[in-house]
Amino acid sequence: MRTIEVAGVQVSVVGLGTWQFGAREWGYGSDYADREAGEIVRRALDLGVTLVDTAEAYGFGRSERIVGAAVAGRRDEAFLATKLLPVLPIAPVVDWRIGGSLRRLAVDHIDLYQLHQPNPLVPLSHTMPALARAVHDGRIGHVGVSNYSLDRWRAAESALDGPVWSNQVRYSLIDRRPEAALLPWAEAADRLVIAWSPLGQGLLSGRYDADHPPAGSVRRSAALFLPENLERARPLLDTLREVAAGHNATCTQVALAWLLRRPHVVVIPGARTVEQLEANVAAADLALSDDEAAALRGASDAFRPVTGLPALPAIIRRQVVDRR
Repeated sequence: MRTIEVAGVQVSVVGLGTWQFGAREWGYGSDYADREAGEIVRRALDLGVTLVDTAEAYGFGRSERIVGAAVAGRRDEAFLATKLLPVLPIAPVVDWRIGGSLRRLAVDHIDLYQLHQPNPLVPLSHTMPALARAVHDGRIGHVGVSNYSLDRWRAAESALDGPVWSNQVRYSLIDRRPEAALLPWAEAADRLVIAWSPLGQGLLSGRYDADHPPAGSVRRSAALFLPENLERARPLLDTLREVAAGHNATCTQVALAWLLRRPHVVVIPGARTVEQLEANVAAADLALSDDEAAALRGASDAFRPVTGLPALPAIIRRQVVDRR
């Protein structure tokens, strides 16, 4: 597995996202949580994946427990990342939440502890000193944030009085907003951008179209999977398929490989099966040409999905139909 070194820390360029572990909204069932999820984590370690990302909010702590059980006996092979749900993130609460994650993961330290979302009501000066103390006493190795703008990321560093090593943000061929400011600063400052939803919740896998909509509440409630948006995505998906055919690869692998061309970027796709994990990992070794990357970028630029308030009526109609 190819790795990247950022500020003296080395992690795999393809990590494992575990949002779906133990979470009912993905519709994977209890057998997945009780058996397959652990197998996926262990196989990831076998393949050299070190970055395993979870959060206390995933499955109300169940994801952390699954990950912790899976890495038992192999702790030194994993770079464990989890996240604090930022509800009243003041010092005593932060300390308590760190302790809860340590217990659920069954470890004595967390490699990367991230603020899951900005909290506009609680100043960073009330949150970051508690994280600085946790770094000092060895309970966490590095501090990160998630879904932060550049201004807020830099403000977090100021409040921490130290490096905020990473920012985990939505980034894919469907959503390239991090390229405007986050990626240039991360490269200049030797920080890491962790791309979550690098496959656009699976749209970039090429499995879905207007005639083959997704199942499961997470995707069916997302504007991206409205029939109109699936149709609008056709040129981008066709470009992915064309590039994939030239490499005997999948659309998923091409979409991940495109992101991994960017410096200071890693990806954390989820996996439904061990086979899906293995295919994701193989994307680390897929080298796209400059022309292929430019064609994908152009197709991405041309994709204009219906989002926000204009998409709301169609989402509501779909939910009403699904409940019948």
